[in-house]
Amino acid sequence: MFLNIPLLIIGFIILIKGADVFVDGASSTAQNFRVSKMLIGLTIIAFGTSAPELAVSISALASGSTDMVLGNVIGSCILNILLILGIAAVIKPIKIKANTVKKELPMCMLISTLLAVLFLDSTLADGGQDQFSRADAIVVLLFFSVFLYYLITLAKHHKENREKDEKPKYKLGKSVLYVALGLAGIVLGSEMVVQNSTSIATAIGWSERLISLTIIAFGTSLPELVTTIVAARRGEQDLVVGNIIGSNIFNICVVLGIPVAIFGTITPASFQMLDIVMLVASSVVLFVFALTRHKISRAEGAIMLVAFVAYYAAIVMLPA
Repeated sequence: MFLNIPLLIIGFIILIKGADVFVDGASSTAQNFRVSKMLIGLTIIAFGTSAPELAVSISALASGSTDMVLGNVIGSCILNILLILGIAAVIKPIKIKANTVKKELPMCMLISTLLAVLFLDSTLADGGQDQFSRADAIVVLLFFSVFLYYLITLAKHHKENREKDEKPKYKLGKSVLYVALGLAGIVLGSEMVVQNSTSIATAIGWSERLISLTIIAFGTSLPELVTTIVAARRGEQDLVVGNIIGSNIFNICVVLGIPVAIFGTITPASFQMLDIVMLVASSVVLFVFALTRHKISRAEGAIMLVAFVAYYAAIVMLPA
């Protein structure tokens, strides 16, 4: 356990530096290809920073840890919105484009609600066990294919209506290299953080549900957290919003969908209604805040952080 603490600190350092390089590379890549930073946030950054969640889910399901798979996804999605966007908004109010309010945010809210509907068999199907089946996984993967189609049309539309060109910070080759190196640092750093944090949590006697909703979810969301903070400080607001929306959609549809489609139905033993309610509520809160004035203010960011603290206080004090 004593060795885990310095390794945990080293993991944080690698993760922070990797995110810094990654944001630089992603922003410059968008400028080189002359595509919107929102699109880059929804794709390269969102999918790249969700790589740790996918790796953890496949590994956990292969070893039979079903609670960890669902906890990883649900916990990460809640963290992304309430903690990460909350912190970003407190650093600097986040402006939300009208197109994002009309399209990407409702899509994120729909997919979060879809997961709740597919999972709550005992409540919605008059009995039985709550589970996420291979058929459910195929459904969310089909929704993801619709999202990918939307991204393709978004890219085509942007080419036809280009925003004012910005001079790239780096040439294309260097930009792509920075994305690759930054992502490698993010994945390595987050893996070190997750492994060593889990060892520490296990040593002090935490349950698998509690570890998955807290340590694992926080650890695998560190790429999004650090990337978002770096982007927020630099005023890259489209990258901030696109990263979170894309990451949540990717988490639900791919991080949960692919492992379950491969390994079959999961039936978590210890998840509570509170976890599912918070998943949907967090996406609804984000949509409502964005809808009012097309921005998330510092006060609204603070409200999201208070909700995050209240939820995590509840799951720590009332573990399943």
